[in-house]
Order: sequence, then structure tokens, then C-alpha cells
Amino acid sequence: MVTDSAGDSAGAAAFAQGATAPKKAPAHELAPLRIVYCGTPQFAVPTLETLLASRHRVCGVITQPDRPKGRGQKLQPGPVKLTALEHGVPVLQPERLRTPDVRDTLEGWAPDLGVVAAYGKLIPEDLLAVPRLGMINVHASLLPKYRGAAPIQRAVIDGETDTGVTIMRVIKALDAGGMLARVHCPIGPDETSDVIERRLSELGASLLLDVVEQLAHGPVTEERQDDTLATYAARLTKAEGLIDWTLAASSIHNRVRGLYPWPHAYTFIANERLIVLTSRVESTSGPEVAPGTIVSASAEGIRVAADRGGQLVILQVQPEGRRAMAVRDFLGGHPLTAGAAFGNGLT
Repeated sequence: MVTDSAGDSAGAAAFAQGATAPKKAPAHELAPLRIVYCGTPQFAVPTLETLLASRHRVCGVITQPDRPKGRGQKLQPGPVKLTALEHGVPVLQPERLRTPDVRDTLEGWAPDLGVVAAYGKLIPEDLLAVPRLGMINVHASLLPKYRGAAPIQRAVIDGETDTGVTIMRVIKALDAGGMLARVHCPIGPDETSDVIERRLSELGASLLLDVVEQLAHGPVTEERQDDTLATYAARLTKAEGLIDWTLAASSIHNRVRGLYPWPHAYTFIANERLIVLTSRVESTSGPEVAPGTIVSASAEGIRVAADRGGQLVILQVQPEGRRAMAVRDFLGGHPLTAGAAFGNGLT
């Protein structure tokens, strides 16, 4: 069965092992595994770096094509590609995976194992079968909860206090393969998704290497996921950032945290968009006012009424086309008065 491990440190990772597994040989007596790595964003870099520093060999990297970024919209390589090139690892960037040349390249690398971390595309079954040990995935949630593209952000938006990383077998169904290991990680009440992502990327790298070593020794027992407990973490969209002030203040605060650093939570004042970067929640015993109404605005924060009497205190903002700034600086050029209201930009 899978062993759950607390995420107090990267070294706390635990992994599943077969009940009838033979006595392990010392790692230095085992042949290193040839590993093909599939990943794209920064989250996947610590795992790649850990494998590169291990006794195993990363024989090739599959990552997404370069994408246009910045004001000039110039093509920019992703973090995983840059890391691979720095270490002289061959890189493949197919727009589509279902082409003969992708399979030919993968077979030419002759991998023993495939490792996937935030690659961003579903891998066809015929490619999953190329490595003799199959492919395993570093997924940033405690499966079966939060299968899908945005598990970290969805957990924060939902107000979860605990998340983690699961190492699972990659199968045709999305994030539904057998679990080989899990590690827990707490979510603080004011932590943003990027902070949690960095923590999970390090925990996942350590946990993955433990599982790779176990696979090098022999078969690993996998725990089947309970599909009835599965939830789906859909990809984020910009439209989700519009704040609904009729929600509870805690729900709005969680959305601000979960949508940072992209696509951001935002609202409108006098039909001008205002990105809300950081916030906190305050309860109030005063008279209830309409959600979205500014209760007070000072250098300490903009207090806004939400549902059920709570208040969201906005601490840092970014006006449209401007830099991020503390509320103190924003109010210097945009004075707000109690009784004004934030809206949806449609009126």
C-alpha cells in the first residue's frame, strides 16, 4: 500500500514497496536507469535537476514548444528546456505527440523509465509503453483529489489546509493511475499558490527519486485510486479572476491567493480594472452594508464589505497598465471614500 508522509522536509518522503519484494542490493550494485523526462514549467525543474544529480541517466527530455512571451511576443524556451540544454541533454519539442518521428526518437533513446511532471499534454498509450518500466507522474495533489491541470491553485481557491504530491502510474485516463507514494504539505491561511508550488516541487523531486530507486530494485506495489472520491482541477481562465463580492470574505481571499501569480483576482472601480494582489480577512460587528461597498480606505488597507458581514482588506493592488503597489501608494493617486463600491465593469 502507499505510505503517506508528512511534508516537514524534502527528506521526509516515503514510498510504497511490495510485500514480497526481495532483499535489496546496495544502490551502487544496480545498473542506473535510463530515464526520459517529460515536463515544461518551473514546477518540473527541481525533479529534473534531482534526476540529473542522481546515479541515473536522463537520456532525453520532451517538453512543449517555445511560446511567445513578453511585450515583443518573442519565442521563449520553457524552464525545463533551459535546464536540459545546460546539462547537454537531448531535447524534443513536438507540437503533436501522435507522429512517427516522436515515437522513433523515444525508442532511439531506449529509456528504462519515463518520468512526467507538469508536461501539459496527454501522452498517447503507444508512447507510454516504450519505456520497459512504463511512465510515472509527479502530480501536485493528494490523489484522487484535484486531478487535472491546476491542482495547486484549485486547492488554494477551495480553502484547503492540506495538499501534497502523489507519484502515480501514467495511464490513458487523466491522473487516474495507481499511486506509488504520497507526501503531505500544509497550506497556510495567507499563502499564495506560487509559494505552495515551490514547496511541492521540492517535495515531489525527493519523493520521485525514492520511487525511482525502488523501481530500480524491482516491482513496486501500486494502490488503486478510488474514483468515487476524485475531483477535477480545471485549467485556470482569466474570466475566473473577476471578484464576486457576494461571496464570503474568506472565499474571496482564497481566490486572491489561488489566482496569484496568474491570472489574478480583479475588480472594477469607476469602470477601471484593479488587480487585487494580496489581502486578508476581517470580521465585523458593525451594521451590514451591500457587498462590494468600501467601508474605509487608508494606508493600512481598503476594507470592502462581503457577504455575511465579513470584510476583505485589500493590501496590495495593480492598476491596469501599472506596476504593483501597496494600497498606500495607490490611494495617493486614486482617493477612495467610504460608500463607493467596486463592481464588475459592466456599468
